[in-house]
Amino acid sequence: MRLFTGLALGFAALALPVKAADMVKFEISGGDTPVIEKSLTGKPGDAAAGRKVVINRKKGNCMACHKVTALKDVPYHGDVAPTLDGVADRYEPGQLRMMIVDQKKYFPDTIMPAMYRIEGLHRVQKKWQGKTILTAQEVEDVLAFLLTLKEG
Repeated sequence: MRLFTGLALGFAALALPVKAADMVKFEISGGDTPVIEKSLTGKPGDAAAGRKVVINRKKGNCMACHKVTALKDVPYHGDVAPTLDGVADRYEPGQLRMMIVDQKKYFPDTIMPAMYRIEGLHRVQKKWQGKTILTAQEVEDVLAFLLTLKEG
């Protein structure tokens, strides 16, 4: 029974990308500083689950570009993007959620892919066409993790 439970949890951790028909509708507000105020799932994310997504090289692959000092146990932090250290002090939750969903709303020239968008993308690998990188729950989990990253 434990083996079955462990396998089920392991497969749940490797959630499949979301197809267009299953995407959660959300509202962007804030004008020049776009934000997504409301949770995509209607509930708060889980910081421990978000940490797993952040370090997963086959999901968001955040560590390929970002440094996070708090993740000392994770090798090979990138340095082509801003450090995520103290990100919770620099941005409001609605801003961070927007950045996870679609970073280009803040930084149009970024190479960071939109994690929860399927339209208006360029050079999308065939297996990802019409699919998001993260699920709505994973967006909320990553947000919860990022909110733990405060200065000091």
